[in-house]
Amino acid sequence: MTPAPIRIVLADDESMVRTALRVILCAEPGLEVVGEAATGAEAVSVVRELGPDVVLMDVRMPEIDGIRATEQILTTLDTPPRVVVVTTFENDAYVYEALRVGASGFLLKRASADELVQAVRLVARSDSLLFPSAVRALAAEHARGRRRPAPWVARLTGRESEVLRYMAAGLTNAEIAARMGVGPATVKTHVAAVLAKTGVRDRTQAVIAAYESGFMKPS
Repeated sequence: MTPAPIRIVLADDESMVRTALRVILCAEPGLEVVGEAATGAEAVSVVRELGPDVVLMDVRMPEIDGIRATEQILTTLDTPPRVVVVTTFENDAYVYEALRVGASGFLLKRASADELVQAVRLVARSDSLLFPSAVRALAAEHARGRRRPAPWVARLTGRESEVLRYMAAGLTNAEIAARMGVGPATVKTHVAAVLAKTGVRDRTQAVIAAYESGFMKPS
């Protein structure tokens, strides 16, 4: 049976950018652009109406910016989509804030077509971290001023701590299973426990929490 296509909404105030993204994505099997938005407020409305799997969200948009739009989408929907922030600068504080409120990753506007497609497929699958080295660098840079002890650190088991470190390194569940000598189902259970104890919804926020709590130290 052919799997259902990954349904995508594009949110950017430049129609030329949306058109370029649509052309690239719609040329790929298994990807479908179901809607577009030119403002942050419109993005929230379109996502609520269409229920996509992935949203590509520009950071700076009229009415409300991509950060607030992302936050509204992720906190008001029962089954929210994965949000990928699209940005010009990878060390932008706006991007870090978007990750903190729930974005699953970010994509540079200079990214290639292949990187764009890979990013959409990766966040839709959600068993790995989007561009792990870039996310780690961003977290290490911006978490310093927010660092504070967190009670969840003491509640992690040894195995869960190990899994969180592998998650921060960007390993998939299968790769973590191979490193630990256990089955993928066991890793999936550990990942779920880590997300529950850190109080976050996906791997990206777990990495952010790990740096802000001091569990992970900048290298």
